[in-house]
Amino acid sequence: MKLHDLLKKRRSQYYPMFKPDLEKDNTFILDFSGRNKDLDALSFSDTLLLDKYVFGKLTGNGAIYGYGGYMEDREVYRRSPLFAGSQEKARSVHLGIDVWSEKGKEIFLPLNGRVHGFQNNKQFGDYGPTIIMEHQLEDVVFYTLYGHLDLDSLNGLKIGMPFKAGDLLGRVGSFPVNGDWPPHLHFQIIGDLMGNKGDFPGVCLQEEKEYYRKICPDPGIFFPKLS
Repeated sequence: MKLHDLLKKRRSQYYPMFKPDLEKDNTFILDFSGRNKDLDALSFSDTLLLDKYVFGKLTGNGAIYGYGGYMEDREVYRRSPLFAGSQEKARSVHLGIDVWSEKGKEIFLPLNGRVHGFQNNKQFGDYGPTIIMEHQLEDVVFYTLYGHLDLDSLNGLKIGMPFKAGDLLGRVGSFPVNGDWPPHLHFQIIGDLMGNKGDFPGVCLQEEKEYYRKICPDPGIFFPKLS
């Protein structure tokens, strides 16, 4: 069974990653693609300005969470040399879901797993403190990645450490520690880590989009109240 189908089959069984859970009446969909003309006035190199934009949108729409980004072609990645090659070859397609929320917000593990890897990915625009968990459903092994955490989220972790669904995994970090982004969680499902530990691409080239779509299915499966 394909990973996406297996995850979808158990969709009603996952523990909510945030409290309160994300629902349509408390969540605003944020668009960071070129279709959003608001972005024309933003300097993406200015984290404070980007933070003001994100949380201004949430406040203005009565939301406590911002959400979105899976397979979104994002202009925002031009801000960091981590993603930008030539203009034609910059990595810009987002492979996970972002949940924008206040710093320090608790993140709970949605299903049983164990620590596969963790590290602080410090480069500007990167994940900052990151945890990758390993899971198994039936005979399928897969991984979930949690990026842009606070530093305390890495304290006491050990490779192979078991966690149960509903255990506190970490907390949303803030800039500059979290890779210099407005506070949010980058959440990604990964079917094949390709030898990576503590890190995995969260953004790809346009021509790699379909390849990574097969490896990284839609994390929206873990947020059923938004569908």
